[in-house]
Amino acid sequence: MTKIRSYFESFQFKVTLALVASMLFVGGMSNFLIYKVSLDSQFNQLRDKIKIVARTAALLVDGDVLARVPLNHEGAASDAYKIVLERLRRIKKANRQIRFIYTLAKTSQDGVLQFVVDADPLIIGRGKDKLSALPGDRYDATRFPEMLSGFEGPSSDTKLEVDQWGATLSGYAPIVDNDGKTIAILGADIAATDVYKAQNEILRRALFVLIIGIILSVLLGVVFSRRITKPIEKIVAGTRSIASGNLNYQVEVAGNDEISELGRNFNRMARSLYKARRRMQNYVYRVIQSLIRIIEAKDSYTRGHSERVAEYALKIGQRWGLSPEKMELLHETAVLHDIGKLGIQENVLNKKEKLTPEEWELIKKHPVIGEDILRPIMINPEMLAIVRGHHERFDGTGYPDKLSGNNIHLFAQILSIIDSYDAMTSVRAYRPALSKEQAIEELKRSKGTQFNPRIVDVFVKILEEEK
Repeated sequence: MTKIRSYFESFQFKVTLALVASMLFVGGMSNFLIYKVSLDSQFNQLRDKIKIVARTAALLVDGDVLARVPLNHEGAASDAYKIVLERLRRIKKANRQIRFIYTLAKTSQDGVLQFVVDADPLIIGRGKDKLSALPGDRYDATRFPEMLSGFEGPSSDTKLEVDQWGATLSGYAPIVDNDGKTIAILGADIAATDVYKAQNEILRRALFVLIIGIILSVLLGVVFSRRITKPIEKIVAGTRSIASGNLNYQVEVAGNDEISELGRNFNRMARSLYKARRRMQNYVYRVIQSLIRIIEAKDSYTRGHSERVAEYALKIGQRWGLSPEKMELLHETAVLHDIGKLGIQENVLNKKEKLTPEEWELIKKHPVIGEDILRPIMINPEMLAIVRGHHERFDGTGYPDKLSGNNIHLFAQILSIIDSYDAMTSVRAYRPALSKEQAIEELKRSKGTQFNPRIVDVFVKILEEEK
């Protein structure tokens, strides 16, 4: 009895059921393909119908009268135009399915035709973008080979075509004069909605038969596929989350089959990885903190800079409504954002005179150096992006990548503002410190250029609330 119950709870049994359901589904799809042939047949019948309409209508248009229509907008006032226009409108009235009916003649340019008479010569739009079907107006037919072949004989589109006037299925036929010379083509368009309506009628019938044929497959799929795929989907989502660095993810599992056991083992593995990563990160973070303090200890002017930046970053993060996890990321990155200065010579970092262009270019490399230092030991790619981008400017003139606006990581934008403020209010060998009020004015002046205006507003409010 226990073995029987274990079998019915096993993944193998569920796969067997899934295969049975798949076979039933394939049978249903076979029936559907048969009806797909019927849909194609219906579409071809519509093509033949619009071709016949175009050919019949072309016979009713006098080619000699059409040839007398001047091919310019003034031609719309000619007697010949009015005669042909009246004929086209009668044809359209007699065939309710026709949405547009018109005549086109060749131009000296291959593939480009020009309107002669259109039953609806409306001008739509304004300026250069207006649509017009008055005599002489050009129409690029290079995308519509069936239209061009209409000068040789009756033809119709092989699929629904889309142009400025919408989606239509069109038929074409040549208009000849008394000498049998082709003067123009007549085009007749059926709106896409009419085509869809005819196809949908066939489709509804096909679906009815198809539903009857595959009802058992659907029931099996609903009942058993969810039982099979749902736990698998949860585990897949968990692996993706783990791959992206979220080791806190836990899969919700229930049952006693092989997939459930896999889910429980996955959760144990994720917890172990999370604890191991936290231990490693805490160790690495403490080491990096020590390195940062070594950097700042060499320069009395910047001592405590990283801690001050981190403190203000947390205050901005609180006002911004960041989650605890994001606050932790922001704080840790703020502490180590200048780690790249380890790769800059001390005589350049502590130089009291104005930096040379070469020395300034060397200083500008410290965000990239910082990223290179952290990459082998940091799992979180966001932290690397923040360290690399904390000297980018909102207007795109910063370094190293000249990113702009929201292309810069939000935390990098936050650190950029705090970093600049702390630098302005700290004494430097080459200048005295600015007052708090002066630094705030500098921040406000740089809104929209160097800094994100919204973050500046939040930071200034924090500064102004301080005693």
